[in-house]
Amino acid sequence: MHDTNALRRTVLLVAILNLAYFGVEFVVAQVIGSVSLFADSVDFLEDASINLLIFFAAVWSARRRSYVGSVLAIVILIPALATLWTAVMKIVDPVPPEPLPLSLTAMGALLVNLACALLLMRHRDHPGSLAKAAWLSARNDVLADAAIIVVAVLTVWFPTAWIDVVAGLGIGVLNADAARTVWMGARDERRRLEPEA
Repeated sequence: MHDTNALRRTVLLVAILNLAYFGVEFVVAQVIGSVSLFADSVDFLEDASINLLIFFAAVWSARRRSYVGSVLAIVILIPALATLWTAVMKIVDPVPPEPLPLSLTAMGALLVNLACALLLMRHRDHPGSLAKAAWLSARNDVLADAAIIVVAVLTVWFPTAWIDVVAGLGIGVLNADAARTVWMGARDERRRLEPEA
C-alpha cells in the first residue's frame, strides 16, 4: 500500500531543503565562476519546483498526474539547457573556479542531496511518474555533487577551466536522461489509462 500523504509530506520537506540550498550554491557559483556549481544550483531550483508540483498533484486523478509527469520532464530538462549555455560562456572566458569554495559548497550540496535522496528512497516505487521524477532528480544530484568535489580536487593540480566545463556538461546529460525517463514513464502511464479500443 502506497501512502500518498506520506509522499506529500516528504516532497514538501525536500522542496524546502532544495530551495534553501539553491540560494547558497547559486551565489557561490556566480562569485567563483563555476559551470558545474551553476548547473547544480539550477538543479536545486528545478528540484524544488518538481517536489512542489508533486505535492499538489499527488491528490489529483491518475490522468492529470500523468500530464504533470510530462511537464516535470520538461522542467528537468531546463537545467541541462542552462548548463549548456553556461558552458559556452565559460569556454569563451576559460578561468578555472577557486577549488576551496567549490569543494566546500559541493560538500554542503552533497549532504543536502543525500538527505533528500534518503527521504525519497522509500517512495521511489510509488505508482506513477511523479515519485519517479523526484527520486531520479535526488539520485542524480548526489552523483553530480560527487563529480563537483572531484572537479575541485583536480583543479588544485590542474588549474584549467576544462575540467569544470566537462563536469558541468556531464551533469547536464544526467538531467537530460532523467527528463527522458520521466517523459517516457508519463507517456506509458497515459497509455495504460486509455480505454481499450
